Amino acid sequence: MNVTTIGIDLAKSVFQLHGIDAGGGVIFRKKLRRSAVLNFLRDLPPCLIGLEACATAHFWAREIGALGHEVRLIPPAYVKPYVKRQKNDAADAEAICEAVTRPNMRFVPVKSVARQGVLMLHRTRDLLMRQRTMTLNAVRAHLAEFGLITAQGPHKILTLIRAIRAGKVPGLPEIAGAALESLATQLDNLAGEIRRLERQLMAWHRADETSQRLETIPGVGIITATALAASVPDPSVFKTGRQFAAFLGLVPRQNSSGGKDRLGRISKMGDGYLRRLLVVGATSVVRRAGGNTSATGAWVRSLLERKPARLATVAVANKTARIAWAVLARGETYRAPMTA
Repeated sequence: MNVTTIGIDLAKSVFQLHGIDAGGGVIFRKKLRRSAVLNFLRDLPPCLIGLEACATAHFWAREIGALGHEVRLIPPAYVKPYVKRQKNDAADAEAICEAVTRPNMRFVPVKSVARQGVLMLHRTRDLLMRQRTMTLNAVRAHLAEFGLITAQGPHKILTLIRAIRAGKVPGLPEIAGAALESLATQLDNLAGEIRRLERQLMAWHRADETSQRLETIPGVGIITATALAASVPDPSVFKTGRQFAAFLGLVPRQNSSGGKDRLGRISKMGDGYLRRLLVVGATSVVRRAGGNTSATGAWVRSLLERKPARLATVAVANKTARIAWAVLARGETYRAPMTA
């Protein structure tokens, strides 16, 4: 077969393939079951194969790449403009096949099994943290029905739970205490699992040189450093630090026309988990800006004089993202700027 480029629309069971030759002529349009995809591609000469960067895409990229094909992952938003009229599996596969051949197309680096394992630790920890917050809010709401009010903060609720368990808080019915014990046990289990995941992240951080270099940046801790190191295997896909910040959705949304630049709020596109970690880290930098004698501290203080605190926090997160890209791309550690 003279096929040179293939677009594959991934699915759970039935995959759609669209193959073309060097001149753009259609060679085949084919539906294959999941178990038959690799056997079909194994018999083809080395081709350029495009996949949408969606669920299971990194697994299939590794498996297909092991057969000798060149695999490129495309963000789904960049494939959509090439879909002609009606959306279906065949049209999606054709659009992927067209998009992967564009010279100015941007691609997603294929993650290794180890990096995906680290990201699974992060996603699991994030899920458990959200479940812990939900349980704490439920305990707070239930106790408020009996006139037991606590101050803000998870540790205040945990202190009240310990007091109730010790019998130091009267007025709670026995049947309500049984329900509270179930929620308290769930909180204990969640806290133990979160600590176990964080120990595993710490072990990976100590063994990964890239993550250790990222931790030298102000506002970047072990959680953010390991997430960045695992999520960005190849920083060269971004030409500048601003492109990396745009990838994280930390740059203003543009609505420009007629030569007039109109900038709005941040776009919030890209990886929301990384963006949230950077904003949380930037919040700590802003709060400690008063005692920071470096040039960064002076810049943050001058920014706070002109802008609201939350806007300054996002600006610091944008700056942190650009510094992180420079650390990744140059293979260096963070060097604090000297004051004027």
